[in-house]
Amino acid sequence: MNATGTADTAVSTGSNQARKAGIAALVGTTLEWYDFLIYGTAAALVLNSQFFPNASPTVGTLAAFATYAVGFLARPLGGIVLGNMGDRLGRKKMLVFTIVLMGVATTLIGLLPNYAAIGVWAPILLILLRLLQGFGAGGEYAGAVVLSVEHGNQKRRGLAGAWAPAGFALATLLATGVFQIATLLPDDAFQSWGWRVPFLLGSVLLIVGYFIRQSIDETEAYEKAVEAERSGTVEETKIPVLEAIRRNPRNFLVVVGARMAENGFAYLFPVFAVGFAVNNLGVPSSTTLLAVVIASAVQVGFIPIWAHVSDRVGRRPVYAAGALLSVLWLVPFFLMLESLNTTMLIVGFVVGLGILYPAMLAPQAAYFAELFDTRTRLSGFAFAREIGSVLAGGFLPLIATALIAAFGHWWVIVVYLGILTALTLVALAFGPETNRKSIIDDAETAEVSRRAAP
Repeated sequence: MNATGTADTAVSTGSNQARKAGIAALVGTTLEWYDFLIYGTAAALVLNSQFFPNASPTVGTLAAFATYAVGFLARPLGGIVLGNMGDRLGRKKMLVFTIVLMGVATTLIGLLPNYAAIGVWAPILLILLRLLQGFGAGGEYAGAVVLSVEHGNQKRRGLAGAWAPAGFALATLLATGVFQIATLLPDDAFQSWGWRVPFLLGSVLLIVGYFIRQSIDETEAYEKAVEAERSGTVEETKIPVLEAIRRNPRNFLVVVGARMAENGFAYLFPVFAVGFAVNNLGVPSSTTLLAVVIASAVQVGFIPIWAHVSDRVGRRPVYAAGALLSVLWLVPFFLMLESLNTTMLIVGFVVGLGILYPAMLAPQAAYFAELFDTRTRLSGFAFAREIGSVLAGGFLPLIATALIAAFGHWWVIVVYLGILTALTLVALAFGPETNRKSIIDDAETAEVSRRAAP
């Protein structure tokens, strides 16, 4: 074969792997967020009566959201363990492991007997399965993003990274759509078995994702970095997560801070707002779920748009604009909910969840990957991101429900999200712009980076 033919074959192989990596990121992230979102929706609608039947409605809802938050407590640990696994053993092995772990945990929740059947063991087992979900999710998103960004076109990393956040939008669409169908069942049927169906359907995503991920090659960036260490050209990275913090302390904090607004809004709209509209305003659950389905469909289209814009103008300005506009939309959003007008309610969700929120989610994927070098990229990304998940999204439904109960009005939620947004804007102001940065380190640049670390 001549040189031109060899080059064409290499390009074709690279493009094929990039597509596989993108699809794997989409499917895996869909499963990750499907797991978490169906649990959040179930916590808002049914888990209080299934697992905490002796509590008052408010206390039962708080308890259900508390088990929701427990899943987030395991995510930083998952970020540490699985991030190190991905940096030491390879992206592919880690991602196969995480998708199996999350898929099995989700399916078992769907099979779990309720309080009436096994008493106190029901909430105990529910918490344990949530911990497994959270542990797996701690490495899933970062691994999916890193795989797709490292395999993708290096001049369009924003778009390459957009596969994973598109999985979030698709998961919201699937999770909410499935629950909307389930709520059409008679109440007795929904309470007895209908709520379990969305969890059991997670096994389908598990099977598809597993076989796709088995067919992916390791990335060129990772293989080059490992080879540089094996040859002795650069010092070996022994504990990637610690090295990520040592070499990039500012960038680590930038990721944590940037997560505040994005993760807060990620759970405000499809989780807390659904429960607030149903439990506090008396809106039919089918109406709120329909609004989230429509908004999520719109979000699928806007994620690649915002990702492309971030490739052109930079990650930070797109991210900051999304955060600021999202918090400004909250007052109109809650007023639309209070109108009890179906059209206004749908518009509120479409603008907030479908158009403005993706301006944070879309550039975030590539941005977080670009903030770390290759041998610590997955560890730094995963651990820092999951710390942000705990501080912002994990406790948002619980805190927001408690604030509503204490103050009796949604204005306190606006203030709370305003604080999270301010933290994100400060983090972005101190973060570097990365959309033109090379992320495939050769031996020389890797060694320079390590010597420059404090």
